[in-house]
Amino acid sequence: MLAAEWYLTAHERGNPSTRLDRRHPDGRAWTEGNLVTPLVHGEAYFAALAERVSRMERGDLLLFVDWRGDPDERLTGEPGSEVASLFAQAARRGVDVRGLVWRSHWDKLTFSAGENRHLGEDINAAGGDCVLDMRVRLGGSHHQKFVVLRHPGRPELDIAFLGGIDLCHSRRDDSTHAGDPQSQTMAKVYGPRPPWHDVQLALTGPVVGDVETVFRERWDDPQALSRSPIRRTMDAVRGDRPHRRALPAQLPDPAPTGPHPVQLLRTYGHRLGGYPFAPRGERSVARAYAKAFSNARHLIYLEDQYLWSAEVCALLLAALRRAPELRFVAVVPHQPDQDGTLSYAPNLVSRARLLEELHAAAPGRVAVYGIENADGTPVYVHAKVCVVDDEWVTVGSDNFNRRSWTHDSELSAAVAHPEFARDLRQELAREHLDTDAELPLEDHFEAYAASARALACWHRAPAGSPRPPGRLRPLDNPEQGRLTRLWADAFYRLVYDPDGRPLDLRLRRTF
Repeated sequence: MLAAEWYLTAHERGNPSTRLDRRHPDGRAWTEGNLVTPLVHGEAYFAALAERVSRMERGDLLLFVDWRGDPDERLTGEPGSEVASLFAQAARRGVDVRGLVWRSHWDKLTFSAGENRHLGEDINAAGGDCVLDMRVRLGGSHHQKFVVLRHPGRPELDIAFLGGIDLCHSRRDDSTHAGDPQSQTMAKVYGPRPPWHDVQLALTGPVVGDVETVFRERWDDPQALSRSPIRRTMDAVRGDRPHRRALPAQLPDPAPTGPHPVQLLRTYGHRLGGYPFAPRGERSVARAYAKAFSNARHLIYLEDQYLWSAEVCALLLAALRRAPELRFVAVVPHQPDQDGTLSYAPNLVSRARLLEELHAAAPGRVAVYGIENADGTPVYVHAKVCVVDDEWVTVGSDNFNRRSWTHDSELSAAVAHPEFARDLRQELAREHLDTDAELPLEDHFEAYAASARALACWHRAPAGSPRPPGRLRPLDNPEQGRLTRLWADAFYRLVYDPDGRPLDLRLRRTF
């Protein structure tokens, strides 16, 4: 299929106020001629980012956006590679460092308000300009995770990184899934050093200008960084700098570097006061999934942190009912990331309902797995990857739920390129199956099923039996009592998976 058959048009994006599509002279809502490199796991991403930032010089521009940033996270494991140190050193060399980090909520609620603030303090003390951004819909977050590096006079070095990996603890893992030595506290099932599975993209070529435009639209938003007078007072007492310096003029887009067409997809909630670049919000992430699923005929392969919501389920059900040969395979976490009552039950109840509907609608064509490392510890799946028919891929910050499709800010990149899609699907499959063999599209469903069956049988076998290759296990779905389901379902809908659409779209049940 041609890229135009997979990608949204500017009209289909549904946000005429953004510069993202208007900036393309040919009228396309995507760019051609890019090189996209998957960076599977935080270790690969962090090493690439550290190497690129360390080469930046006076006059270069470093832009970053994050949901959580731990200033002491070591990108290479070595002293001096801490996020704050790396970015602050760049600022001292004369690099123009700008950051937008979600203000977040209290650390006591397992969020990261303190860490995010300290990251900004370190960078600002070195001459950078990093601010805490709470310009979100009530109860929402800025969930985007991307970095843009521009080099005036050296455009061949320009690069953008985007995906699901935050610049924080627990993310620096690799394919062995031994976990990041700098870990964050999670549910006990994941152990003291939680294994972490994630994916980021490195992008070069004209798309770098698109990613930069996403940053500039947010940076230039004139609304106050926080509407709370209490937060503004606390900022003043601490000496935090709430004002943003004007950005330098945007450079021309880098020259083509490869064969990949790339479309950026976003979510912005319908916010009080509106975003000037998205007055009614933007839901191109959801719209792109809907268009891609309408083209699906053979396999939808998903890796995601969540699998929630009636709206998500409706798209999958429609695709499975329309295409009788279509199969759906997902890799998600075995258990929620937190043990608390208010986290555990709502996560599992919402997921169980969706899976029940999918299995009923397409028996034998739906399979969902968790993964574990060689020690049998569950691996927390934080990746946000979807591959459709080895034709279309999306990698980004958005999860497979209503919150990410309508409420929080998100950024993803879609790549409609058969070779890229096939190679990424097979790279992920080789890790999960512990094999170097190629995995044809038509064999993917059964290969995962056979591997998961073998590992499940081994866990029931007598001690000392040789472990089969593979890391996939059937998903844990503990039974929840009726009373638990009642309160957890309400809590899930109101708190965990809110709806950020304008009222007219909610009533029409569309994005």
